[in-house]
Amino acid sequence: MTSAELIEISESRSAHNYHPLPVVIHEAHGAWVTDVEGKRYLDCLSGYSSLNFGHGHPKIIEAARDQLERLTLTSRAFYHDQFARFCAGLGDLTGKDMILPMNTGAEAVETAIKVARKWGYQVKGVEPDQANIIVMENNFHGRTTTIISFSTDPDAHDDFGPYTPGFRIVPYGSAEAVRQAVDADTVAVLVEPIQGEAGVLVPPEGYLTELRRLCSDGGILMIADEIQSGLGRTGQTFACDVEGVVPDIYVLGKALGGGVVPVSAIAADRDVLGVIHPGQHGSTFGGNPLACAVGIAVVELLNTGEFQARAAKLGESLHSRLRGLLGRGVTEIRGRGLWAGVDIDPSLATGREVSKALLKRGVLVKDTHGSTIRLAPPIVVSEDDLIWAIDQLADAIHAMKEQ
Repeated sequence: MTSAELIEISESRSAHNYHPLPVVIHEAHGAWVTDVEGKRYLDCLSGYSSLNFGHGHPKIIEAARDQLERLTLTSRAFYHDQFARFCAGLGDLTGKDMILPMNTGAEAVETAIKVARKWGYQVKGVEPDQANIIVMENNFHGRTTTIISFSTDPDAHDDFGPYTPGFRIVPYGSAEAVRQAVDADTVAVLVEPIQGEAGVLVPPEGYLTELRRLCSDGGILMIADEIQSGLGRTGQTFACDVEGVVPDIYVLGKALGGGVVPVSAIAADRDVLGVIHPGQHGSTFGGNPLACAVGIAVVELLNTGEFQARAAKLGESLHSRLRGLLGRGVTEIRGRGLWAGVDIDPSLATGREVSKALLKRGVLVKDTHGSTIRLAPPIVVSEDDLIWAIDQLADAIHAMKEQ
C-alpha cells in the first residue's frame, strides 16, 4: 500500500489521540528512517528520547533477540535469571539501593506517587489521606487519570474529571513558590529537571539545588522525572547531574527500553522503597525477562560514558548552529546537550508548518505548543548529519520568509 492509503486507513480505523505528520515509516537504522516509498529521513525526534541509542542498536538488538529465543515472560510470581542483573545494574547506575520496574513512563510516575504517599504516612507520620505533593505548571508526566489531574495543559486535562486530589501546582523554576506551598503534610516535590513537552524548558541555574535543599530540610522526597531528560540525552547520565543533585526517587523510562520494548522503573534507597510490600503494587509485565535483558544492555552502554560524552559534544554543535538562526525567523533557543526547543516567530509560521516543511526536506521533528519545535536526534547521529538537519531548518525558514 502507498503512504496515502495507509494514512487513510489509520485515520478511519484508529482513535484520533495523536495528530501524526503525513509519513509512514517502514524501516530504520541508526539515526535514519525510511518510508514505505523508500524516501529516507533523519530522525530528529527519537521517539521523544526513547531512541537515544538510535534505531536498532546492535548490542540492544542482540540482547533482545537472544532473550526472545529463551524466555519472554514469567510474571513476578516467579524469579527469572535477568531480573537480579537488571535491578543491580540500574541500582548501580543511579546510586540507589532498590529498583521497582514497570512498563511505561506514566506507570513509573504513578508508582512514584504511590510510594511517596505511603512513605509520608508510614515514615513521616502524615495523617491518613492528608498527603500532598507539589508539582509544576506546564508539567508533563503522562496521561493517566491521576497524572492529568495536575496538568495545566487544557488538552490533557479538560473533560476528564472528576480529578484526583492531593497536588499543589506552582510555577516551574521558582524555588520560592515551592517553599511557600510546603506544609506539614507535604510528602514530595515532583519535578522534571528539564520540561520536555512544554518546549524543552531549562530552569534557572541553582533551581534543582535549591529544591534539593528544601526537600532535605523539610523531610520531603524529591522526585525527579528523568523519563525524557535522563539516560544520556543532556550530556550527563541524568539531567540532575549538571547541578550535582541526587533526588530521593528517579523516575525512568523511554530510553531504558532501548527503543525496543517499553521499560520503566523508579529507583530509590531502601528507606523509601522499603515501604512497599507484596500485593501493594505490581504489574504482570513489569520487570519481564525481555524488558530486563534490554534494560541491562542499555545500562551497559551508559556505563561506558561514551553516549553522555557524545551528547555533550554534539550538543555544542547543535546549539551553536541554532543560535545562528536567532532573529532570522527564530525567537528563542533552549535546551541542554543533544536536546533543543526552538521557538519559531509566530508571525512567520506555526511549529507544525515548520515540521511539515522539514518533512519535505527529509528531517523529522515534532511541534509542541503552537510555534515551538523540538529537536532530539539519536545520540548516534553523525555531526555532519546533524549540521545538515539544521541547515534544512534554516532553508525552510528562509523559504517561508520569501513567500
